[in-house]
Amino acid sequence: MSSLSVSDLTKLQTVKYVNLGSFAILAFDYCITFSEEVQWTWFKPWDVTRVIFIISRYLPFAGAGMTAYGDNQCTSILEGNIIHLIGIVAAEALLVIRTWAFWQRSKRLMIGLLVYSVLTITAAIAADLSPTMLIPGEEPPKGTYYFQSTRNSAVVYIFLAMFESLLLVLTVYKRVHDYRDFQGGIVQTLYYDGMIYMLCILTITIANVIIGVALASAYSNMFDTYVTSRTLAAS
Repeated sequence: MSSLSVSDLTKLQTVKYVNLGSFAILAFDYCITFSEEVQWTWFKPWDVTRVIFIISRYLPFAGAGMTAYGDNQCTSILEGNIIHLIGIVAAEALLVIRTWAFWQRSKRLMIGLLVYSVLTITAAIAADLSPTMLIPGEEPPKGTYYFQSTRNSAVVYIFLAMFESLLLVLTVYKRVHDYRDFQGGIVQTLYYDGMIYMLCILTITIANVIIGVALASAYSNMFDTYVTSRTLAAS
């Protein structure tokens, strides 16, 4: 701890407080949607979608706890990063499935989204693990593990924002192209709510890009809990 200034420690504590607040919102969301989860998932056959939903539903609790109460040791940081990565992939997978359903389960679309998903994940991991700082600026103190991410995390979120923007565009296109004359009923509600929710999660991703570029590296994990749990309401 002596290698860190009071200012650095204050920033890290702020990040923990924000993630603790996010954890409270996550717990509240879980409580108010638990009955719907029981109704729509508990007694359904197990399939890929249900497995992905369970991962995105419950893994954020572990990730939020490690971010808010972690001891900043190397092993806990590695485990936390793995949990966040799996949570993000599961969350994005739910959005892919939702978009695929909007497109009447088009095989061509699914193949294209799977290929782009693999490219996005590969590019994001390569950027995150790159020894070269892709964005100049303040970096974590050498020899410490208190800052869990470098500025390269902003590049990761740029790739993520591009992917989410594509899903949003596909949803908007389908709404305008196929259902332009539908002004009420379940179709309008489904697409309208879907577009609004995608805009919300895209906003969170862009916020992470701005934080990674403009703020000190101590704030790099400010919205970790939001990132890994943001698709629950859309499930």
